[in-house]
Amino acid sequence: MTAGTVAIGVDWGTTSFRAFRFGAEGEMLEGRRAQAGILAIDAGEFEDAFEELIGDWLDAVPTVPVVLSGMIGSRQGWLETPYLSCPAAVDDISGALVPLTLARGRVIHLAPGLSVRAGDGVPDVMRGEEVQILGAVDLLGATSATVCLPGTHSKWAVVENRRVTSFSTHMTGEVFDVLRRHSILGRGIEHAAWDDAAFRKGVARSGAAGGLLHHLFGVRAAGLFGDLAPEAAGAFLSGLVIGHEIRAAEPTGTVYLVGEEELVRLYRGALETLGHRGEAVAAHAAACGLFLIADSLAREAGR
Repeated sequence: MTAGTVAIGVDWGTTSFRAFRFGAEGEMLEGRRAQAGILAIDAGEFEDAFEELIGDWLDAVPTVPVVLSGMIGSRQGWLETPYLSCPAAVDDISGALVPLTLARGRVIHLAPGLSVRAGDGVPDVMRGEEVQILGAVDLLGATSATVCLPGTHSKWAVVENRRVTSFSTHMTGEVFDVLRRHSILGRGIEHAAWDDAAFRKGVARSGAAGGLLHHLFGVRAAGLFGDLAPEAAGAFLSGLVIGHEIRAAEPTGTVYLVGEEELVRLYRGALETLGHRGEAVAAHAAACGLFLIADSLAREAGR
């Protein structure tokens, strides 16, 4: 089952666990996924969960490098790993891995997240996305790119010479969910409905004068006057907040999108509405990034 395995990578996030076995050329020999994110694991039980999920892999290949990335290295995870300042490349991340010895004696490695400070001195951070970003750039065969990871906390990253040089986080998905579920706007939304045309109108509205807070109340007012039907209101609101996100990110050139298929579709449409080009990157960017880090670790150990 594990023949040919040269490395194991694990993307362990807030809500899910994904593990991969890699061959010598970086090909994924096997993948496993479980709804066993860090929030589902009681404190002090990460090692038990890890052994249950891939202990058989560890038994079969006792010497290959094992790299874990994502929220497993956060303050709420197994072992907090320090953030690595940008700019950062694969070899920088590999050099900052934090070793952790299991009860069985096996040493595994946790990847650091990345940090950056904007021009105004305010810090920003990511954990796990940096692996996807560098994996995506490798899959593209590029050295430089603008990469967007849409989601609860969307990430926009600039990669130059295969290094993440800067990035910004936008709480778009979380704000959208809070607004539609816990604000007055939700009263005017038919949550099971979707309207692509309304979504595009929301994206376009994000460029009007008044700012986001004014635009949000406009969703309420438009509903009261019958200008925005409940069946279209949710899509319009989504387009509005995504439109504001894209404008704030100020992308230039092609934006490479990494994420769930439906979110990537929405962001491509929003980018096109605003005159930009979006292109989807293969969904296995995280696996590619994990292999690159594990391979760098193995090469460093062999020197």
